[in-house]
Amino acid sequence: MHMRCLNLSLAIACALPATAFAAPAGDATDLDQVVVTANRTAVSVNDLLTPVEVLDRADIERSQARDLNDLLRGRAGITIANQGGAGKLTTLFLRGSESDHVLVLVDGIRIGSPTSGLAALQDLPLELIDRIEIVRGPRSSLYGADAIGGVIQVFTRREQQGFAPRVHVGGGSDGAIEYGSGFGGRGGRGWFGADYSFRKTQGINACRGAGFPVFAGCFTDEPDRDGYESHALSLRGGVEINEQWSIEGQALRAEGRNDYDGSFVNYSETVQQVIGGKLNWKPSEKVKVQLSAGRNVDSSDNFLGALAMGFFKTDRDSATLQADFTVAEDQLVTVGFDWLRDRVDSDTSYDETDRDNKAGFVQYQGRFGNQSFEASVRRDDNEQFGGHTTGGAAWGLNFAESWRVTVGYGTAFKAPTFNELYYPFFGNAHLKPEESKTWEVGLAYRGDGFNARIDGFDTRVDQLITFDSAINLPNNIERARMRGAEIGIDTTFADWTLAASASYLDTENRVGFFRGNDLPRRAKHSARIDLDRAFGKFRIGATAVGYGSRYDDVANSVRVGGYGTMDLRAEYAFSDSLSLQARVANVFDRQYETVSYYNQPGREWFLTLRYAPKP
Repeated sequence: MHMRCLNLSLAIACALPATAFAAPAGDATDLDQVVVTANRTAVSVNDLLTPVEVLDRADIERSQARDLNDLLRGRAGITIANQGGAGKLTTLFLRGSESDHVLVLVDGIRIGSPTSGLAALQDLPLELIDRIEIVRGPRSSLYGADAIGGVIQVFTRREQQGFAPRVHVGGGSDGAIEYGSGFGGRGGRGWFGADYSFRKTQGINACRGAGFPVFAGCFTDEPDRDGYESHALSLRGGVEINEQWSIEGQALRAEGRNDYDGSFVNYSETVQQVIGGKLNWKPSEKVKVQLSAGRNVDSSDNFLGALAMGFFKTDRDSATLQADFTVAEDQLVTVGFDWLRDRVDSDTSYDETDRDNKAGFVQYQGRFGNQSFEASVRRDDNEQFGGHTTGGAAWGLNFAESWRVTVGYGTAFKAPTFNELYYPFFGNAHLKPEESKTWEVGLAYRGDGFNARIDGFDTRVDQLITFDSAINLPNNIERARMRGAEIGIDTTFADWTLAASASYLDTENRVGFFRGNDLPRRAKHSARIDLDRAFGKFRIGATAVGYGSRYDDVANSVRVGGYGTMDLRAEYAFSDSLSLQARVANVFDRQYETVSYYNQPGREWFLTLRYAPKP
């Protein structure tokens, strides 16, 4: 049964016992950290004019999260919709934008399926991830299509000085087993590394049955366990040839076997593969040039029992030439050229199976005393929808030593997917790109042991693609508005480390029969509280996540109730190299859904033994 909370406060309260201590799944972002995703150049978090969140390897391990869904849920601006537990389809809504309005990168390489428009977040293994950067707000003026709501970049493992092996093994409820090993090293001018990860679970019953009306839920009733299995391998290496030249490369491949409930398919074998390389040239302290290229493969073979039901495979090739020029002190100009080609291979017949996109962009970043400015413009030329120009600008002012105010504006767009354009009897080849305009304002405080930030935004999307019953095809007939606010606080008190965030979101369909309705699967309220404390070799922690209610359909006729969960964890370090982690997720066994008819796990436990000697 659903847990129904009247508001966000009640949702969190339902998850928190009166006497519970807590600890964070990820410590607060260090404001001295350097981020490369927001501006495509290395910038300190404290100098950025756009809100970001950084989760490094220490945050990931301390959180004891099992997957990206687990790690990202409840964070500022993020709503997660998962269809039945581990390995099942997971979609992410950032600042209320569509799930395909978020650009996902892995080591700088654009990933995602050109057919569905979605990145398979559920298939990216946390054990192979070193760092995640979350940028909220439009970034099409730097990255092109898809970055209406923001950009999420995943960085695979990186090496420190010296040689370092690592091993982990774990197990828990629902027949869960995990293990993996890896090594990495850096010496002289070179570095290298490799990691392998295995994960298997019997899972839960993904779907609670066919809904009413008939075309809802999973269209069938299969009360069984829907398991998931994943094998993943990461390789990387690089060398500094001399003071001016360096070269590096990386590869990630994850193969999954996934059971789920459905009348048409209920089993799939998936592959996510990302291969990329970079050539860096630094002729002087004021000039940096980088040439990068890569390929993402997203494939799925689908079955109904033992009966093959079709396959989809997409290749996404990309290349970038970027030059950064320091034209004066604290004045940086970036010029770049992007190339992208999408290709589809499937037993489903598409009228077109490939397209390319060429783009040029320029960005300026400058600081004058206590004021900062940035501006960028980009021109995309797409084979299917022609030219499109986007831009962005932001201003920041530091005042009273610890305070900063920022104001920004940006335009963005989303190219139609191959399914929307060419899927047999469904596609509409005359679709136009979706377009957006966003205003942002932020206020940040950085003090001694206390940091806080609040951001407000207003986004309007035109030419929104939806199904048009008048022509029985997708069409550019809708407009939408998403506005809201996000607040984040991190501090340390009495040896406890606190990281907390909360979001308010107001979405509206602004045209047509459903004018005034909320956009589906976005919760109006969400919050996350993380608290940590170490007692010598022993560490304890907890994460509380709360979401308000949401609607599951455009008509706002199917309501998914709000919920709150609490996770507890502990860790004991036998030595600097060996530690034991224990976690109980959803301690109070809340029954809830993030997508109507699709179950979520109840109370779960997991133990992990880690061995990682220091180099």
